Amino acid sequence: MIGFPLLLIPLAIYNIIAFLMRDVSFAAPLFTLPLPSGTGWPVTLTDGLLTLGILMLLCEVIKGARPGAKYLTDHLLSLLVFGGAAAEFVLLPQFGTSTFFLLTLLALVDFLSGIALRRRRGAQAAPAMSQRDARKAAAAQSESQFEPVSTPAPSAPTAEAVPLDRAEPKIVHPEVTPSAPSPEVPSPGLQPGDGSQPSPDRPR
Repeated sequence: MIGFPLLLIPLAIYNIIAFLMRDVSFAAPLFTLPLPSGTGWPVTLTDGLLTLGILMLLCEVIKGARPGAKYLTDHLLSLLVFGGAAAEFVLLPQFGTSTFFLLTLLALVDFLSGIALRRRRGAQAAPAMSQRDARKAAAAQSESQFEPVSTPAPSAPTAEAVPLDRAEPKIVHPEVTPSAPSPEVPSPGLQPGDGSQPSPDRPR
């Protein structure tokens, strides 16, 4: 019943009576309802159709006020019902009565109320979405501010790093080069080839 236009029910009853029951009068009282004041209220067919139309309009407004209700197809059906009723009121002579005019007016109110409720629900949904995004952004910012900083676990003390390719100290021995033999210098008291002892110098 969500997509069915309820205002079509009283309009359909009027059409059935207008086309198939030509002898039925809308102004003839159906029954008389006694009131506490002592007077009797004659209830006609017109009163019954209008009362039914008002109750159906109330149900349509309640359906349109629910979240997620009144889709595009519902508005389109309500518009079709109003357009058909308005065309019958203007073009057909048996529908040119105050009763059918009021039923057509109820169909128009149904269409306009559905559009107004949908527009208001959309306008309320936009600030709700913006506030929700703002709350999410604030929550994310607070979490980023108070996020505990993870400290690295203390590692075991390690010995001083010694490079593995450290070369061992080498002892450099100076190379001893053989010196050239010194030339033999003959002493002044000896002649070459003479093996005698040098004579002591004479005093001058």
